[in-house]
Amino acid sequence: MPTITFVQPTGHSDTVTVSEKTSSLMRAAVANGVEGIVGECGGQAMCATCHVYIRPEFEDALPEISEDEDEMLDCTTAERTNRSRLGCQVSVGAHLETIIVDVPTDQV
Repeated sequence: MPTITFVQPTGHSDTVTVSEKTSSLMRAAVANGVEGIVGECGGQAMCATCHVYIRPEFEDALPEISEDEDEMLDCTTAERTNRSRLGCQVSVGAHLETIIVDVPTDQV
């Protein structure tokens, strides 16, 4: 089962273990009450309220950013960096058993 660690700007972290049926970082965060991940659009890549920063050691395990995700990342409240991704577009499962992400200071 995938394990996801969400590190808050304060340094506090929430580690959740989710079913492989959990489709994304955003769904895992919302289902487990992780602070700072809103997921307002429900995972449609239309709001950027699930913005996360992927830790460098996990970047190569992820697929390339799609055009839609890239466009939405330009709308994030917190600064967009080269580690920025939308949590709704990062799937978890057998291909990604563990990941650590940083939660931005602001989402909305």
